[in-house]
This record gives sequence, C-alpha cells and structure tokens, in this order.
Amino acid sequence: MDLVDLHHNHDRCVDDALQRAAVLCTRRGARLTRLRRRVLELVWQGHAAVKAYDVLQELGGSAGAAKPPTVYRALDFLIAHGLVHRLESLNAYVGCPVPDAAHQGQFLICDACGTVSEFEAPPIQAAIAEQAAAQDFAIARQTVEVRGLCQPCRASAAGGQP
Repeated sequence: MDLVDLHHNHDRCVDDALQRAAVLCTRRGARLTRLRRRVLELVWQGHAAVKAYDVLQELGGSAGAAKPPTVYRALDFLIAHGLVHRLESLNAYVGCPVPDAAHQGQFLICDACGTVSEFEAPPIQAAIAEQAAAQDFAIARQTVEVRGLCQPCRASAAGGQP
C-alpha cells in the first residue's frame, strides 16, 4: 500500500482485514475471539503503528475491560497468525495487508505523521539471506524498518511544494 492514497476507503480497508482474518483463522482452526478481533480492529484503525497500551486504553471503556497480559496475548496470537507485525523501533503494531502470504516485513515509517507502509522487496531479502549465510548466521526473525518522511509531510514542510 502506498503511504497516501486520496481515494482510500479506510472503513472498507478495516472490514477487508477483519474478513481476511476470520477466513484465515477458520481455515487454520484458530479461534478469532471477540477480543482478538477487536484488538485487530484497533490495530487497523489507521495506517500508523499502534502501541499496546493505546489498544488497552481503547478497550478500557468496554465492559469486562482487558488487562495488559490479555492484550499482549491477543497481539501475540495475531502476530503468530501473520495478521499484524510488530515494529521493533516503535514498540508498536501494524496490520498486515497480506496475512496469508509468507513474507518478511519491510516498512516505510513516516517520522512526522506516523504512517506505516509495508512493502516486499525480494532483493533486500536476498541480500540479508546472503550476508547471513556468509557469516553462518541463522535468522530467527527479520524486519526492515526505514524511517523518513512521506510525500505529504515533505510537501507540508516545504509549504505545499512537492
């Protein structure tokens, strides 16, 4: 997904993510409980990374409010099923647009607005795998996070000039 899409229907985006999650969990025999579904919905509330305590705060207003361990267990479940990614540099979470495809996380993160865009670049993955093999290093988890400014934030900082 591009960082900015002026024609983006975010409600549809969230609905699609929740539907994909339900189908994927059913296919895998995993339970997408009401709490897990709600946590996933909160992670997808925007295209910026969401911290666990923000999710907890949002859940706080509902009956039977969740506690931190419950939210972290829900997030762990969502990560395990590829429905969300954890961004290490932000200690936050973002929804995965392709949860049923095996892939390595590569992200563009805007330092101004917080928008996160996931992409897949096989040459990056190949270069990392090549270096790991050359150094006899076993990769357990790979996330590439690139920080900078998205085009709208750059244009805003330049007084509207792209």
